[in-house]
Amino acid sequence: MTGWDGLKSRSAGAYLGLAVGDAFGASVEFLTPREIRAQHGELRDIIGGGWLGLRKGQVTDDTEMSLALGRSILGSGGVEPPSVAEAFRAWMRSKPVDMGNTVLRGISRYRRTGETQVPESEQDAGNGACMRCLPVALACLGADEAVVAEANRRQSHVTHHNKLGDLGTLTVIRMVQRALLAGDRAELKSLADGLATAEARYRYDGKRMENPSGYIVDTLRAVFQALFATDSFESALIDVANRGGDSDTTGAILGMIAGALYGADAIPERWMSALDQEIGQACVEQAWALLSLSPYMNPTAADRPNFTREPGKTRRNFPDRRWPAD
Repeated sequence: MTGWDGLKSRSAGAYLGLAVGDAFGASVEFLTPREIRAQHGELRDIIGGGWLGLRKGQVTDDTEMSLALGRSILGSGGVEPPSVAEAFRAWMRSKPVDMGNTVLRGISRYRRTGETQVPESEQDAGNGACMRCLPVALACLGADEAVVAEANRRQSHVTHHNKLGDLGTLTVIRMVQRALLAGDRAELKSLADGLATAEARYRYDGKRMENPSGYIVDTLRAVFQALFATDSFESALIDVANRGGDSDTTGAILGMIAGALYGADAIPERWMSALDQEIGQACVEQAWALLSLSPYMNPTAADRPNFTREPGKTRRNFPDRRWPAD
């Protein structure tokens, strides 16, 4: 799919893919592949449960923090650390079903001190900033790479301040953006390979990464292996979730990349029907609202896209069921 229809589908697919991947993987979070096989054979459906006792289709902190970050960007018109920190504080006060230790520490520090950047730490190389990075990818589509990198640091460093984490998260953002602009799997692999060349710890061409931890290197190894060993959204998500470990987050990150790559229509209907409908609607609404802020959607004469909006259609007035009417 090309033109605005393609961008519409891929941006919705990225956000819905994040939420679906989160809800799908959460059912087997912290299980080993052997335990998953014993309990489920192969997990193929969103079933809820897991160690958090989730409702079928319920999401976790991965999706909720992404939506909180998106609201802060839309409210402030950019990635502004005070707005981000306040959004995360409000989310924490909502008593979320789950919260990572590094996230808890960062938000608690902000509440005590008002500081919106935690000190740099080797202990902050978790995946908590990466799992919520999609709003940055959407709002910064078409921006210079330096601008994207700075936006990534601004949101990440509220809770996670680590160069290794910054590098991995920025690569995920770049992969999502490349996919949004109709990049193919080979182009995404080139970006992942570039990350592995720049930082050898991210090499993913070795042993199959099973039972990945919350360490961002483990997370992205599992995500990249699953993404490039498959050829559809469904097969990629089933692959990564059945590796177990921190599977809600590997599912969320895989889902945002694969959703942007394959588009919203590639997400199986049974998963879309199972997903919490309010969350799905919020994801779709944010996807287009954030994209509407981006330099790509507000181009100068020098960098205008090579296609135009279809006559008679506004940015949010689309007929398909995954896009809200005005």
